Amino acid sequence: MLMLVGDGIGKTVVKASRNVVDGFTTFSPATVAVVGVGFIAKGITIENSAGPSKHQAVALRTGSDFSAFYKCSFVGYQDILYVHSFWQFYRECEVYGTIDFIFGNAAAVFQSCNLYARNIFAAQGREDPNQNTGISILNSKIASAADLIPVKSSFKTYLGRPWKEYSRTVIMRSYIDDSVDPAEWLEWNGTFGLSTLYYGEYLNRGPGSNTIARVNWPGYRVINNATEASQFTAGAYIQGNDWLNSTDIPFSLGL
Repeated sequence: MLMLVGDGIGKTVVKASRNVVDGFTTFSPATVAVVGVGFIAKGITIENSAGPSKHQAVALRTGSDFSAFYKCSFVGYQDILYVHSFWQFYRECEVYGTIDFIFGNAAAVFQSCNLYARNIFAAQGREDPNQNTGISILNSKIASAADLIPVKSSFKTYLGRPWKEYSRTVIMRSYIDDSVDPAEWLEWNGTFGLSTLYYGEYLNRGPGSNTIARVNWPGYRVINNATEASQFTAGAYIQGNDWLNSTDIPFSLGL
């Protein structure tokens, strides 16, 4: 039941630069790490400034159950936002990164967020088909970072790749810009996880949302009905009706 309240994105900044190249593990270098149940953050930027040459360099790692983040930003390069475990909720947040910059094995719901990438968005780590975990992105924007807009035609961005065998990521009712490769999803290592993952898209919009040229993996699907899509809303996926009211953060339980 801890809360951090800042003066707004870019005004209150917590910054560090620990990283894997300098001898830390992926788990340990987080600028901010949260494990207590019921953590809330509002109006804060959390950054790892290690730079692209330092590889994995986490800004936030959270294993806090019933944790919520409102109008926060998470900034860095590789492996920035480590949604480690349990139920998590992000509302009107911004995430800036390069490779696998949202990763982990929580049940994490992103609503009305802005995700700015230079390469691969999500590397979700579900290891067992019975785990109720995954990354759900709803009513959000997926786009190039501002500094790459002038050169975005020279690089490819992907929505995710299967870090673990049962990786699960869903993008719903979101805007996807034209920096995303038409295939949209990328292999991790050959055919690993391609038949056991769950990657889904539902009623997205924008120049990158056309699903005609998407991957043809057994685990990928275009979700065609609200019943299936509703499984990944805050109400159903993280039982938001039981706890989000107590956070004093805006939220929607459905699509």
